[in-house]
Amino acid sequence: MTAMLTTKDLQELINVDRSTIYRMAESGRLPAIKIGRQWRFPAHEIEAWLAGGEPTAPLPPPQEQVVGDLADMLLPGVAKPLADLIGSIFGVMVLVTDLGGRPLIEPANPCGLFRFVHDDPITHPLCAGTWRELGADPDRLPRFRPTPLGFECARGFIRVGPEVKGMVVMGGIAPAEWPPTADEVRTIAATLGVGADVLADHIDEVFYLDRSHQAWVLDYLPRISSLFSRIARERSRLVDRLDTIATLAGPNNQRSV
Repeated sequence: MTAMLTTKDLQELINVDRSTIYRMAESGRLPAIKIGRQWRFPAHEIEAWLAGGEPTAPLPPPQEQVVGDLADMLLPGVAKPLADLIGSIFGVMVLVTDLGGRPLIEPANPCGLFRFVHDDPITHPLCAGTWRELGADPDRLPRFRPTPLGFECARGFIRVGPEVKGMVVMGGIAPAEWPPTADEVRTIAATLGVGADVLADHIDEVFYLDRSHQAWVLDYLPRISSLFSRIARERSRLVDRLDTIATLAGPNNQRSV
């Protein structure tokens, strides 16, 4: 279970007053969860947040809190290589999706089973539906869950300002009992709308992780999600600043070339 910090813990850690912490939590600038009337702060996300910026910096003005479409905030030239690197390091498949389950980049390090069915017109909506369910689950703690393909995945939320905008999904992982029996393969094949014999040829092409490796993935997933959150947040702020500059300049203030 992810360790949680109290407001007092965070005061001692970043040396700011309680009211500042509350403002930062309310604005979404600080990784936080409200439990009843109390704020709690996921230790791993706070650690990643501290590594990415100055904790005592002043709060940005309201116009810098613009939240747009996540696909516009995550540059493919940055997000895809980062997902590829994460997939290679952890030995899992990595996806970045919006809350509707729509992938925002090509899957990184996909397992063979996923590659086999990825472009199928029946299977793809099933996968998107699974990712959409992950986005609708309010539980912030990542855990492995089954998918229509039989393997498991876990997700972490991407937040921009006060909003949850998307997910980092790490999966393609074999459950404890794998490979499935012949009857189970036929059930999966029927669900996917593919031939059982053909599916059986790919059913073993998943990632086998022992318990310690799975715990490692779950431990780092909030930090990885926090990193994507920071990329999206900084991109959003940069675009907003550029829009503000363009508005202030106006057509009458632009120099003729």
